[in-house]
Amino acid sequence: MFAAPSNMALLQAAEQALPSAAVGGVLPSSCRNGACRTCMCQLLEGEVVYRIAWPGLSADEKRSGLILPCVAYPVSDVVLGAMAAG
Repeated sequence: MFAAPSNMALLQAAEQALPSAAVGGVLPSSCRNGACRTCMCQLLEGEVVYRIAWPGLSADEKRSGLILPCVAYPVSDVVLGAMAAG
């Protein structure tokens, strides 16, 4: 659990709040701009917004609750589910 202010992307907030080994194990990342999809995870609860026109997710992925924490900003308390490796 960590605090994520609404003016900070979820990945950045996690990196500031948690030890780097913990963040890398839960939210792996690469590009930090929404293109590579390395950090993609499931939004289980809450709401996020994006400040870029179209992050690297399809409409179906967005509808199914997938988010990119590197460019997702919390609007409420959120609960994330990690993606299965592979």
